[in-house]
Order: sequence, then structure tokens, then C-alpha cells
Amino acid sequence: MTPEIILALAVMAIALAFDFTNGFHDAANAIATAVSTRALRPRAALTMSAMMNLVGALLGTAVAETIATQIVNLGGLDQHEQLSIVLAGLLGAITWNLVTWWFGLPSSSSHALIGGLAGAGVGAIWINWNDVEVKWAQIAEKVVIPMIASPAIGFTVAFFAMVGVLWLFRNSPPHRTLRRFRVAQIASSGAMALGHGLQDAQKTMGVIFMASVAVGWNEPGDGIPFWIKILAACAISAGTYSGGWRIMRTLGRRVIELDPARGFVAETTAALVLYLAAFTPIHAPISTTHTITSAIMGVGATRSLSAVRWGVAKSIVVAWVLTIPAAAATAIVCFLAIQGIGALF
Repeated sequence: MTPEIILALAVMAIALAFDFTNGFHDAANAIATAVSTRALRPRAALTMSAMMNLVGALLGTAVAETIATQIVNLGGLDQHEQLSIVLAGLLGAITWNLVTWWFGLPSSSSHALIGGLAGAGVGAIWINWNDVEVKWAQIAEKVVIPMIASPAIGFTVAFFAMVGVLWLFRNSPPHRTLRRFRVAQIASSGAMALGHGLQDAQKTMGVIFMASVAVGWNEPGDGIPFWIKILAACAISAGTYSGGWRIMRTLGRRVIELDPARGFVAETTAALVLYLAAFTPIHAPISTTHTITSAIMGVGATRSLSAVRWGVAKSIVVAWVLTIPAAAATAIVCFLAIQGIGALF
């Protein structure tokens, strides 16, 4: 077994570790609202979310292909150089995921991965690997613009959808209505978990595909093979089942106290935004975290602006803004460290 094959296998293992951290970091995305409103018990919610993540991960590959081809171009590098960049990008993303998980901040694993890959590419350019190209125009189009648009859409649609629900059920008995919405939340949580698998597992598929192309197991124009799909799907599903209790508390209670109706509307809105981003021609790798958090803020604002804990929301937004540059900076450090260690040996 050649050193390049060993390095490729190590990169794939670390990619699956990132996928696992993505699962427990983002488990709250799908189930925090259902747990906080007591529509589901925590362990039942995690089990359902893990299963739907697995199914969602197998439904498409367009987002994976965006990650594999639209962030950095490594075509002019040799195998070892390509794998070094992918490895550094993963390490930068994992580090930021763990930092934000520790502080209970629902930052974006997707943007951490994109920032990590871009940062590793920048590190390579700094040491005069001139065949590396960081695709800033595509990052702006497929990452930065959707990063701004998806929370705005989530907040706006959730706000007006909640206004409509309040009007439609204005004369209904409150206790019976909330009980029905609590049941409906089981379906909306499942839809949200499906969207999470559809979006986030595909990003890891894209990274594993980059490693497989580097060692010649696939060609750049090939589709994502099934073995990569199932590995990424199982890793994110296992991570989701392990839970993300710190972030679940932030989304479920610290932003706003949710009732079943607001939880249902927030989850349904976020799921629709995720599906549209994955299946429309842009194939944008948007953040499930940003989308559900903004939807929760939107339904909360229908109660009153003061009902949303804007101090907590501000901390979340700061984490959003910092994610790409922080993951990129960490990836640059990791890349330079990898090169330094390689020079010693």
C-alpha cells in the first residue's frame, strides 16, 4: 500500500469523523423544537432524526458535487499535495465545530467545511503551490449569497406563515389545537431531519470524493459512487443519534420559549428552504443551522419582538459571521503544520 493510499484512507476517516461531529453538532436542528414542546421525548426524537438523516443523505448528490468542484481546484497538483489540502480543510472545520459545540453555539458545520477548504487552498498559495485555485466567485455565488438569503427567507416566511396560522385558528379551542400541532410536529421534525441529511451529509460526500479522485479511484467527471454515499449517510446518522444536548438547549429554549404551533411552523418552513436549495439549479450548500434558527426567530417575533431573546440571537449571529474566516484561519495553520511535519520526515 503506497503512502498516498494510506493518506487518502486517513483523509476519508477524518472526513467521516467530521460527518459524525456534524451529526451531533446539528442534531438539535431537527429536534430541538419538538423536544422543547414535548411533542417527542429526547431519545425518540434522536432516533427518528437519525433515521431520516440516513434517508435524506441518499436522496441526491448535487450539493456534494458543488463541494467537490466549486470551492477549490486541485487539478494541477500531485496526489500528496491534493490530499494535504483536503486534510487541512477537514481539520480546520472539525476544530471550529468542536469550539462552537463546547460553547453551545449553533454555528454552521457546512460553512466550517467550506471555510476550511478555502483556507487550506490559501495556505497552499502562500507557499507557492501555483496550481491551486480558490474559486472565490463560486464561493460568493453558492455560499455567501445563500448564507445571507436563507436566514432572511426563513425568518420572513416563518413570520408570515405563523401569522396565517394564528388567523386560521383564532377561534379554535387552544388546548385541542395545541395538542394537534404537537402531533403534527412529529411530521415536521421528520421533514427537517430529512432536509438535514440531504444537505449536510452530501458535503462530506464531496470531500471523500475529492480524496478518491486524488488517488485515481474516480475521475472528476464521475458521479458520487454509492459506497461514498452510504459511508457519509451512516456517519451523520450515528452522530445525530449520539445527540447534541448543549446546542439543543440553545435552540429549544434560550432563543424563545416555543409552543407546538410555532415549533411546527418553524420546522416546516426550514425544511422547505432546505429542499429548495438542494433541488433548484443553484444546488446551494446552505446551513441547516442558520435556516432553522432564523425560522424560530421568525415565529417568535409574531408573539412580540421582546419575546425573542435578542442577546442570545446576537451571539448566534456572531458565530455565523465568524465561522468561514475562523475555520479558514484554522485550516491555514493546520496546512502549514502538515507541511512542516512532512518536511521533518
